[in-house]
Formats: sequence, structure tokens, C-alpha cells
Amino acid sequence: MDIYQAAIIILFTLAISDLVVGVSNDAVNFLNSSVGSRVAPRHVIMIIASLGILAGVTFSSGMMEVARKGIFHPKFFTMPELMTIFLAVMLTDIVLLDLYNTFGLPTSTTVSIVFELLGAAVAVSLIKISQAGIPYSEIVEYINTAKALAIISGILLSVAVAFIVGASVQFLARVLFTFDFERRIKRYGALWGGLALATIVYFILIKGSKGSSFLTPETVKWIKGNTWQILGASFLLCSVLLHLLLLFSRINILKLIVLAGTFALAMAFAANDLVNFIGVPLAGLSAYTVAQGSGNLLEGTMEALQKPVQSNTLFLLIAGTVMVVTLWVSRKARTVTKTEVSLGRQEEGLERFETNALSQTIVRMVGHLFNLVRRVVPKASREWVAGRFERAQYRPTPDADGTVPAFDLIRASVNLMVASALISWATSMKLPLSTTYVTFMVAMGTSLSDQAWGRESAVFRVTGVLTVIGGWFFTAMMAFTVSSIVAVGIFYGGAPAVLGIACLAILLILLNRRTHKSREIEEEAIEVFNLKKIQDSSAAINLTFQHTGVFLLEVSRALSAAFEGLFKEDRHTLKTARKQQKQVQLWANILVANTFKVLRLLQREEVENTQRYAETISTLQRIAESQRDVIMRAYLHVSNNHAGLLEMQIQELCGIRDCITELLDSTSDAFLSKRPLDEAFVESKAKQLDELIDEFDQNQIMRIQDNSSKTRLSILFYSFMWNSQRIARQTRILLQIFKDPLAHRLDDNGADLSGKVPPPSL
Repeated sequence: MDIYQAAIIILFTLAISDLVVGVSNDAVNFLNSSVGSRVAPRHVIMIIASLGILAGVTFSSGMMEVARKGIFHPKFFTMPELMTIFLAVMLTDIVLLDLYNTFGLPTSTTVSIVFELLGAAVAVSLIKISQAGIPYSEIVEYINTAKALAIISGILLSVAVAFIVGASVQFLARVLFTFDFERRIKRYGALWGGLALATIVYFILIKGSKGSSFLTPETVKWIKGNTWQILGASFLLCSVLLHLLLLFSRINILKLIVLAGTFALAMAFAANDLVNFIGVPLAGLSAYTVAQGSGNLLEGTMEALQKPVQSNTLFLLIAGTVMVVTLWVSRKARTVTKTEVSLGRQEEGLERFETNALSQTIVRMVGHLFNLVRRVVPKASREWVAGRFERAQYRPTPDADGTVPAFDLIRASVNLMVASALISWATSMKLPLSTTYVTFMVAMGTSLSDQAWGRESAVFRVTGVLTVIGGWFFTAMMAFTVSSIVAVGIFYGGAPAVLGIACLAILLILLNRRTHKSREIEEEAIEVFNLKKIQDSSAAINLTFQHTGVFLLEVSRALSAAFEGLFKEDRHTLKTARKQQKQVQLWANILVANTFKVLRLLQREEVENTQRYAETISTLQRIAESQRDVIMRAYLHVSNNHAGLLEMQIQELCGIRDCITELLDSTSDAFLSKRPLDEAFVESKAKQLDELIDEFDQNQIMRIQDNSSKTRLSILFYSFMWNSQRIARQTRILLQIFKDPLAHRLDDNGADLSGKVPPPSL
């Protein structure tokens, strides 16, 4: 076996890895709508998506030419030079996609492969030009600039087109069906379904047939010549069948449309994106076969790769099988899906992204634009449209496990219909349109049109969208840069360079895996506090009290770490406490949101008796703010290398620490175990803390007067004392709320839910 046969084996081994990381990233493209709308149990959705993938890979043959000649002209390269390009592309692609999967950001496998091919080809071309001593302007002969620019412009254009089309179709669909769509579906739902399914049939079967590896040219020609007949027949047949289902069954036809769309989009994804994962290895195999057949293995140019080649259906099906297995077992695929679903969900809740100045500016500008539109559009028209979007009575139905859908089936059907249509059309034109860009922007367009981005959440959602889009440009830049560097390394380093870069790639993937696992643990800890599945006020209050116990325990730990880090001037300990502080702040926000949910669940006659329960909102916020102030002051003090505390100050703060942590720990235990708290113990600890603070206040005044304690130390000392006292007082307020008779009654009713309380180790 020569070195180039070994290179082919490496390419196909990398292809398997690339399929795994690529599907983990792109699964969001066809799972987003069905998972977000909770159209069916997850295993049903996965089976349908798997069948769509297996069907779609057989339509991807025509796309494979992109890897062979879409970015560069193979006639100017020898087989060893092409192997250098292909190895650089595959090694770069695996690491880059795995990095995005780790952080749950959907990126484009199409953009990554295109810019990786471009970067590696440019690097090798420049080396060849330099060695030949010809002008660098000749690089335009090596690179297929026209095709590359068409691909890149098509990808960028798809962002705007997908967003506008998605928003427009969703607006029309919502005006037609409103949020109270169940009644209207019975009237004209069959026509809507017929149109949706006919669109899917048109773009998947008719347009996608050009790239099929099994349809004969005669069959493709017949399909193309009878386009309108097939389209009309599909519309009529689907409409009639759906109408019969509405009349004689209780089947929800929207679910059929969404499931059919999931199949179609999975099929379109496989047909369009398979080239991103195995196109390069297949091109490498073709190059080696051509070179071997020419008898000039090292110096023969690759003009033969310019010719169309029909891909082996067996190879395509094997790749499809790997994709299906990955879809079922990949945990990172779920992480990426969560990001897109959370950005498009209908209801408010915990937002993943923080705001920034750009998102705030965009929201203000859009707000001004809508104000101008209101002035132009007649009031009667505005009121009529507003009535069609009224959702005051909209109550999404939870599924079997109590989870409320992120959005309804109308929006899910639009997402799938529009995205599959656009992607399949691009496939028929042999343009590697980014499925991620299209599905993501369609989903964002429909969520905007559906008024899911209200004033309470718009700025956070816009930040999320900007983050994802910014990541797309970063993908292009990194793909081009890294692949060009890797290509240069392989060109001059040969086999040792390939081995070294492969080992580095494995190391980076292992580090990403570790990071992803850590992020999963953090998200699971947050998910424990989620009350979305609880629809009973008694159970919700019960869990909220118990979650408060976990919250107080974490506050105690964070404070202990802050005290200890300050005493020892240990920056590492304080850095860890700072991370704990962020988690505590997040938990406080979640508990506040849960409190609002509980108040909504309570019956009106109960509200007057539970007004004190609402006090937990301000109480939790004050506790979180106080512990944050303590930790941040300690962290900044030590980070700035200011003078440490005096020995007497450390001794005094040790007494403060012991009192506040004992108070928090005992209160937390009472919340978690639901045992009556020893009120005498609490009062004694609170009184002891107040007495210590009074005593230490006098001592500190004396230290200030004799100038033994400088200004920074004095401010720091007082902040620890007063914040500890504030936390103690707010904790006692929580205990009074906990003693409320309603809390005890609900405690008993919800006792069976205690097993859902997260363990203290969180």
C-alpha cells in the first residue's frame, strides 16, 4: 500500500468523523419544528427524520461535483496536491464543527466546507505559483472564482430570502388561521395541507430528481416535462385525503403536515449537505483512480475530474446510515436544537443570551419603524389584523409528560414547508445552499411574524440571532484561515505533518467533549428548577419552597468561599466563588419566574391569602444581590493586590461567617426536609449576628480613628458585615412565608413531588 492509498483511507476515516460532527450540528435543521411544536413523541420524530435522511442521500449525487470542481480547477493540480487540499479540508472541518457543537451554536457545514476548500486551494495554488516564478495574479486561473462567488453570494442571499419568505408566509398563515386555529382548520385546513404537501412533493421529487443516483435520465425528463400535472394532481389528491380525514377521523392533519415536512426537510438536508461530509473523500478517491489509470501517479494533472461522475449509491447509503445512527445517539445534536427552539419559542421565560448595545439599537429602530407603519395603515385595518393575532385565550396543550410546546403546529408547518422548498430548489440548481442558514432564518422570520419576540424578550432574542449570525462569519474566516495553514503544513511536512495535525485534532475534540459535558451538567442543574411541566398550584408551590432550600444552600457555600478566599488572599478560590455567584443569580431569576407562574396558577379566591408568598420575589433578589456584592468586592480586592485584612478583622469576620452560614444551612435543611424549623435556634443566631455586628462596628470605628485600617479595608470590612446582616434578615422573611398555613397545606398535598428536588451536591 503506497502513501496515497493510506491518504485515501485517512480521508474516509475522517469522513465518518465528519459525518458525526456534521449531523450533530445540522440535526437542528429538520428537528427544530417538530421538536419545538411537540408534534409527536421524540422517537416517532426521530424515525421519520431517519427515513428522510436515507431517502435524501440517494438524491445527492449531483452535489458531489462541488467538491471536485466547484471551487478550483482540478486540471491545474496533480493528485498529490489535491490530496494535500483534501486532507487539510477534512482535518479542519472536524475540529471547527465540533467546536460549534460544543457550545450549541448552529453553524453552516456548507459554508465551512466551501471556505475550507477555498482556503486550502488558495494556499496550494500560491505555493505552485511561487515555485513556478509566475505572477500571483495567475491565481484566478487555478480558482473557480465565478462558481465560488456564485456559491458564496447564494449562501449570503439565502439569509435575507429565508427570513423574508418565512415571515411573510407565517403572517399570511396566522391571519388565515389565528391562534385559535382548531375551528378554522376544519373549514379550509385541507386546502392548506394540500398546498403544503404539494409544495413538498414539487421541490423534493421534481426539483431534487436531477441529483438522484438511481433515476434514469428518461425518468427525470418525464418528471420535468409533466411538472404542472404532477403538482396539480398532488394538490388535489392531498387536499381530498386530508378533507376525508377531517370528516371521518379525529386525526390532527397539522401533525401529518409537520411530520411529512420533517421527512421532507431531512431528505432535503441529506441531498444538499451530504457533499459537505463525503464529497471531499469521494473526490480524493476519484483523483487517485484517475492518476493510477493514467500511469503518471505523481505528475499527471486531473482534467478528468472536470467531467460529471455518477456517485455510487452504496457509498451514499452507507453515509446515510452513519448519519442516522449519529442522529439517535448524539447528545450535542440536542444541545444545538435547544438553542434554536429557545430563540423561537412563543412564551417568555429564561433567556439564554444577554443583551448588548447593537441588539438594543436594532430593537429601538424596528420599534420606530412599526410606529411609522401604524401611522400609515388605517386604524380599522390595524385593529382587524391585531384581532387575528390575539392570543389572550391561547393556552397551548401540554403533551404526555406535561411539557408545553415552544410554538404551535401552524408555525411548525410553515417552517418546514418554506425551508424544505428553498433548500430543495437550491439542490436542483446544484448550489450548496446552507441548510442551517435557511432553516434558522425561516424559523426566526416566522417567530418574529408570530409576535413571539415581544417587548419583554425581543432584545434577548435579537442578541441570540446576532450571536449565531456572527458565528457564521467567524466560521467562514476560521475555515479559510485554518485550512490554508494546515494545507501549507501538509505540503511541506508530508506524512509526519498529517499525523501531528490529526493528533492535535483528536486532543481538541476530547477537550471539547469535556467542555460540553460540563455545560450539560450546568444546564441539567438549571432544568431541575423548571416548573413548565407543573400545571397544579399546590405542586408548584411545594417545589418552589424546596428549590429555595437548594438556593439558600448554594448561597451559603458561595459566601463561605468568599470569606475563605479573602482571608487567604486566594484569587483562585474567589474566582470559583465568582462562578458560584453567577449560578446563584441565575437560580434566583428562575425562582422569581417560578413564583410568577405559581401566582398565575392560583385561583383568584386564594390570592388574598397568599399575598405574602409574592414577597419571595424581592427577598430572593436581595439575597442574590447581597452575596454578589460580597463576592465581587472580595474578588476585585484580591485581584488588584490590595493589602490583606488585619488579623483582628479576620477573627471578627470569622464570627460573622459562622453565624450566617449556620443560619442559611439550617434554613435550607428546613426547606428541603420539610421539618419544622427550630425557631429558637434561628432567633438566637440572628440575635447573635446583630450583637456581633454592633460590637465589630465599634471596633472598626476605633481602627479607623487610629489609622490602622485604611479606607479600602474599611469599606471591604463593612460590606461583608452589612451584606451578611441583610442576607440574614431576608432569610428570616422567607421563613415567615414558609410558616404560612397555606404553605403547610400545600406542602402536604405535594409531598409526592419531593423526589424531584435536586440533591444538595448541585
